[in-house]
Amino acid sequence: MGEEARALDMEETSEENTRRPNHVVHDLMVDLYPLSSYYFSSRDDLRVKDEIISDRVIRLKSNYAAHGLRTCVEAVLLVELFKHPHVLLLQYRNSIFKLAGGRLRPRESDVEGLKRKLASKLSVNENVVVPGLVVGECIGMWWRPNFETLMYPFLPPNVKHPKECTKLFLVRLPVHQQFVVPKNFKLLAVPLCQLHENEKTYGPIISQIPKLLSKFSFNMMEI
Repeated sequence: MGEEARALDMEETSEENTRRPNHVVHDLMVDLYPLSSYYFSSRDDLRVKDEIISDRVIRLKSNYAAHGLRTCVEAVLLVELFKHPHVLLLQYRNSIFKLAGGRLRPRESDVEGLKRKLASKLSVNENVVVPGLVVGECIGMWWRPNFETLMYPFLPPNVKHPKECTKLFLVRLPVHQQFVVPKNFKLLAVPLCQLHENEKTYGPIISQIPKLLSKFSFNMMEI
C-alpha cells in the first residue's frame, strides 16, 4: 500500500511539472491586434504642470513631507503594425514622450490608480474607465533615491527612504478600443526597434522597454 501511494504521488508530481511549462508559456504570450482595429478621437486639452527643475524639486519635497514615498504607475500598451510590436506613447510639445499613467493617490492600489490615470489620459475623463483593458504584471520598477532628477532601475542598498518609485505594468488591449486623447497630446505607435537604447529621444525608462519585454512572445493577430 505504501509503495502504491508513493508511486501515485510521483505520477501526480510528474503530471504537475509537465503542466507548469504550458502555464508559464501561456502567461508570457501576448496577443497583439493591428493598430487599424483601434479608433482615436480628441477632447479638450489636459492641464500640464509647466515647471523648471527647481520648482519640481520643491513640489517633490512638499509632497514627500505630506505623504511620504511618491508612487507612479505607467502602462505599456502594445499594438501590431507591419508585423512588429509597437508601444503607444503620448507625445507632448513634439519632444516629450510619456507612457500613459501618473501618480497614485494616498492608499490607492496600483491597479485602481492605473485604471484611473488611463481614463484621465485616454478616455473622456477620469470617471469613465477605459473598458476592456487588462492590467497585467509589473515588468519594471525605477527608484528616485533623493530629490534629484535621476531615477535608477534598482534601489541602492544605502538608501532607506527613497523619494519616488515608478512602476511599469503590461496592459493588454482588447480586439477593438476607442481612445480619446487630449488635444495637446498626440498618441503615437512607436516600434520597439526604435525605442531600443534610444535614451536621448525617449528617456532612460521608455528606452529600456524592449529589454523588459524580451521574455514575452507576441502573437500577431489578424482581424
